[in-house]
Amino acid sequence: MNAPSNPLQGKTLEAILTDLVAHIGWDEMARAVDIRCFTHEPSISSSLKFLRRTPWAREKVEALYVQHVNQGRV
Repeated sequence: MNAPSNPLQGKTLEAILTDLVAHIGWDEMARAVDIRCFTHEPSISSSLKFLRRTPWAREKVEALYVQHVNQGRV
Protein backbone atom coordinates (compact mmCIF):
# COMPACT_ATOMS: atom_id res chain seq x y z
CA MET A 1 0.00 0.00 0.00
CA ASN A 2 1.39 3.40 -0.97
CA ALA A 3 1.85 6.13 1.59
CA PRO A 4 -0.52 9.07 1.18
CA SER A 5 0.94 12.10 -0.56
CA ASN A 6 0.13 14.19 2.50
CA PRO A 7 0.73 12.31 5.78
CA LEU A 8 -1.25 14.96 7.67
CA GLN A 9 -4.40 14.24 5.66
CA GLY A 10 -7.13 13.10 8.03
CA LYS A 11 -4.87 13.27 11.12
CA THR A 12 -5.96 15.23 14.15
CA LEU A 13 -3.42 17.13 16.18
CA GLU A 14 -4.07 14.73 19.05
CA ALA A 15 -3.33 11.73 16.81
CA ILE A 16 -0.11 13.37 15.58
CA LEU A 17 1.06 14.03 19.14
CA THR A 18 0.10 10.55 20.31
CA ASP A 19 2.01 8.93 17.42
CA LEU A 20 5.08 11.08 18.02
CA VAL A 21 5.12 10.37 21.77
CA ALA A 22 4.74 6.64 21.15
CA HIS A 23 7.50 6.46 18.56
CA ILE A 24 10.09 9.07 19.54
CA GLY A 25 9.12 10.22 23.05
CA TRP A 26 8.92 13.58 24.75
CA ASP A 27 12.71 14.03 25.03
CA GLU A 28 13.31 13.80 21.30
CA MET A 29 10.28 15.96 20.62
CA ALA A 30 11.65 18.61 23.00
CA ARG A 31 15.03 18.53 21.24
CA ALA A 32 13.35 19.02 17.86
CA VAL A 33 10.82 21.64 19.00
CA ASP A 34 11.97 23.49 22.12
CA ILE A 35 8.69 24.38 23.77
CA ARG A 36 7.88 24.25 27.47
CA CYS A 37 4.93 21.86 27.11
CA PHE A 38 7.41 19.23 25.82
CA THR A 39 10.14 19.90 28.40
CA HIS A 40 8.31 20.49 31.70
CA GLU A 41 5.79 17.88 32.83
CA PRO A 42 4.73 17.05 29.27
CA SER A 43 1.25 15.75 28.54
CA ILE A 44 -0.94 15.42 25.50
CA SER A 45 -3.52 17.70 27.12
CA SER A 46 -1.16 20.60 27.86
CA SER A 47 0.52 20.23 24.47
CA LEU A 48 -2.81 20.33 22.63
CA LYS A 49 -3.84 23.52 24.45
CA PHE A 50 -0.57 25.24 23.58
CA LEU A 51 -0.33 24.03 19.98
CA ARG A 52 -3.93 24.94 19.16
CA ARG A 53 -3.27 28.57 20.02
CA THR A 54 0.33 28.80 18.75
CA PRO A 55 0.47 28.35 14.96
CA TRP A 56 4.28 28.50 14.63
CA ALA A 57 4.70 25.68 17.16
CA ARG A 58 1.98 23.57 15.56
CA GLU A 59 3.69 23.95 12.17
CA LYS A 60 6.97 22.71 13.67
CA VAL A 61 5.28 19.70 15.25
CA GLU A 62 3.49 18.88 12.00
CA ALA A 63 6.80 19.16 10.12
CA LEU A 64 8.44 16.86 12.67
CA TYR A 65 5.65 14.33 12.15
CA VAL A 66 5.99 14.47 8.34
CA GLN A 67 9.76 14.05 8.65
CA HIS A 68 9.37 10.95 10.79
CA VAL A 69 6.66 9.48 8.57
CA ASN A 70 8.93 9.95 5.55
CA GLN A 71 11.73 8.18 7.42
CA GLY A 72 9.40 5.33 8.30
CA ARG A 73 9.72 6.02 12.02
CA VAL A 74 6.01 6.68 12.67
